[in-house]
Amino acid sequence: MSLSSHVEELKRKHQDLSTKVEEEQRAPGSSDLVIAELKKQKLRLKEEIERLAVEA
Repeated sequence: MSLSSHVEELKRKHQDLSTKVEEEQRAPGSSDLVIAELKKQKLRLKEEIERLAVEA
């Protein structure tokens, strides 16, 4: 897998997590812990994307 395709895959996963966070926040009785974990995963992906962009 090339670097650019890897970055695109990470961006897609980041967007998927954004959607999940929004859905959880709108859902009645949603768990703050679940939302926090999704946001942490999203942040880790963002940091990885930025790190790879600097290397490219």
